Amino acid sequence: VQLQASGGGLVQAGGSLRLSCAASGRSFSVYTMGWFRQTPGKERDFIAAISGSGGRSYYADSVKGRFTISRDNAKNTVYLQMNSLKPEDTGVYYCAATLINPIAGPYLYWGQGTLVTVSS
Repeated sequence: VQLQASGGGLVQAGGSLRLSCAASGRSFSVYTMGWFRQTPGKERDFIAAISGSGGRSYYADSVKGRFTISRDNAKNTVYLQMNSLKPEDTGVYYCAATLINPIAGPYLYWGQGTLVTVSS
């Protein structure tokens, strides 16, 4: 599975962005898809995940109520709608795919990352 993330950019605090992650390869719907965020000097943090069918979603406490993960299996794409953005949401966002645990992984496939910058 190859993953291509897009949609990052510069936004003011309180604004919104939608990230997309397009997947190539077979059997996209069998994978749980996740989004992670990394800031300089820190490890990648779990942000959100969604089951293969889209029926279950998981969120980090820091983004609950503000971010929504969704997927369109017909388009092999997963989305992360980010609302009420805060400066601490700044980072490189990665999408990833796993067949195991939606939060702990391990995530087998990773996209290249897309930069989100939230200005105060």
